[in-house]
Amino acid sequence: MTRFIHDQFAKDYLEELLKDYGEVKASEKVSGEIKEIDVFFTPAKQQNSNLQILGLLGRFAENPAIIEPFRNPASSDEICDCILKLLEVKALLRREAKANKTKLQDSEIPKLWVLTPTISETRLSSFGTIQKQGWLSGVHFLPEALRTAIVAVHQLPSTPETLWLRLLGRGSVQSQAIIELQALPLNHPYQKATLELVYNLRENLRVNQELEADDRELIMRLEPLYQRDRERAKEEGIQQGRQEGIQQGEQDLILRLLNRRIGEIDASLIKQIKGLSIEKLENLGEALLDFSSIADLESWLKQHSG
Repeated sequence: MTRFIHDQFAKDYLEELLKDYGEVKASEKVSGEIKEIDVFFTPAKQQNSNLQILGLLGRFAENPAIIEPFRNPASSDEICDCILKLLEVKALLRREAKANKTKLQDSEIPKLWVLTPTISETRLSSFGTIQKQGWLSGVHFLPEALRTAIVAVHQLPSTPETLWLRLLGRGSVQSQAIIELQALPLNHPYQKATLELVYNLRENLRVNQELEADDRELIMRLEPLYQRDRERAKEEGIQQGRQEGIQQGEQDLILRLLNRRIGEIDASLIKQIKGLSIEKLENLGEALLDFSSIADLESWLKQHSG
């Protein structure tokens, strides 16, 4: 089923985004009959100021967090299962604190974030959710003691702050997020790695014969972006190769001229010459016309290297 492909993508994706800010455990097993936690995040002791670049996801990661992403709308039973996982973890932490004769701090207990692509108002009401002041629409909190919030991805505003969560949505929500991801500056710390994960998701879906309409649409949406990135990478490779070719040509020419002018050059000097930029190679090409010995070359390199 394609759901498992999306589940693995979500785990890999969240791990990639959060790994610089603390310890990420994907598929963390807990006791009892519960299978495993999708993503268990423990922030680093020294808070990283770059965490804000992840927007709303970064706010989730300010404290220990259990993140449970769903490809299909989370059912009431599935949300209850997630809460049970949290309670199992809390009970384990209490036992460990008791064994160590320490007091379990509230800040050590993780918060649960259930990410669902869509959810009905009826289901939200059944859990008694509320909207908290200072939080974006789409983040629905359960009663305080449960330390849980249901994140309705389709209700999140289309802003840079929510981009990293909307990429885990479905249909038009996810498609719009991918367009925004592609539009990020090339030097953005998470653009390249995230696109690679998205393209890997595309490849995994393409080999599946039974695709849902959303998945077919996703593949079609990604196709032109994938091809454009391939062409750009190819062009960058050509440009880099062309630049290296020009530099290699300059080096060969300078070495031939030096051999004719002052005789054979030893390996250490050749290495220094090959380390020069194209601009410095051109300058050396002009200067060597006045050289009469190896000492002249050594003196010039001493002045212009580094």
